[in-house]
Amino acid sequence: MEEGTLLNNRYQLLERIGTGGMADVFRARDLMLERSVAIKILHETYSDDQAFQDRFKQEARAAANLSHPNIVTVHDFGFDHDQLFIVMEYIPGKDLKTILRQRGRYSVEEAIPLIVQACAGIGYAHRAGLVHCDIKPHNMIVTPDGRLKVTDFGIARALSTIMPDERADVVWGSPQYFSPEQAVGEAPSPASDVYSLGVVLYEVLTGALPFTAPSSEELARMHLEENPIPPSEYVPDIPTALEEIVMKVLSKEPAARYRTADQLGRVLLRFGTQRDVPVSPALNLTPEASGTYQKATDAVPSKPRPAISLPEISLPEITMPEVTVPDVEIDWASVGLGLLALIAVGSLIPFWIYIYFLYNPR
Repeated sequence: MEEGTLLNNRYQLLERIGTGGMADVFRARDLMLERSVAIKILHETYSDDQAFQDRFKQEARAAANLSHPNIVTVHDFGFDHDQLFIVMEYIPGKDLKTILRQRGRYSVEEAIPLIVQACAGIGYAHRAGLVHCDIKPHNMIVTPDGRLKVTDFGIARALSTIMPDERADVVWGSPQYFSPEQAVGEAPSPASDVYSLGVVLYEVLTGALPFTAPSSEELARMHLEENPIPPSEYVPDIPTALEEIVMKVLSKEPAARYRTADQLGRVLLRFGTQRDVPVSPALNLTPEASGTYQKATDAVPSKPRPAISLPEISLPEITMPEVTVPDVEIDWASVGLGLLALIAVGSLIPFWIYIYFLYNPR
């Protein structure tokens, strides 16, 4: 599809901003709402299959229900010119893979806020019942102000319906980033996304991938059988605690990893808190994610802080009003009547004793 094409009489393609094995991405103009959008147009190979069209619509609807500051919002989807397309918010920025190619790697202080943002978005999707299946830096957009947004939820899952036995990167994720269970064709789980996040974290910290090979088959074998080179061999001053986190995330067994992206996010945030890693202003989490991650930071023992001296506060003198107790007068008339009544009752006692013995002689 070419620039200038009009889709569904609404979206005008302006410029191609990306291309891949399954789709092209265009910056476009929504003529109805008069705003810029990004449109991913799937190649005709995938658009011709009816089963895929049905599954694609299902996954697009599910993705459109995700509303999170670290997830690219899905606005619409459709079918025109014999091709499926999905309309998303347009994010000015670069994908994380392009940035890594340009700068090599991030420092620990820069990497932690970025990956925590990715964990927040993906964790939110996990809680909504969605697995991304294709976590990689290509699918993470970083804005100029440091905001990270994850894109392409659900497309890999839709592709699995038309090629269930295929292990190519267009189905179950890119070979450099997919999990061991994805390498053998198993359906991904939240723990699979966590593994892929671990590969991204490894690359962000070291500038290298944990596994490299000339073929997808060899990469799959390495994910299944070999242990990655410890990050400290690339970056000697990487903290030991952070290296342990990375190696745990890259465990072969899903049960040995963190179960969800939220768990990984809490661990990284705790590590960042212990190291006083500054939190990026762009790290905007939903209230649910903020509350979940806050539990992690609350559990961290606080470091000794310098004593805070407060200025002396002088309070005004408080004067209590004088309370006077009024004099109580004794009602002597009432006292006298009470005594007379007591005497009268007492004088009847001998009379009743007399009556008793009169009628009950011994």
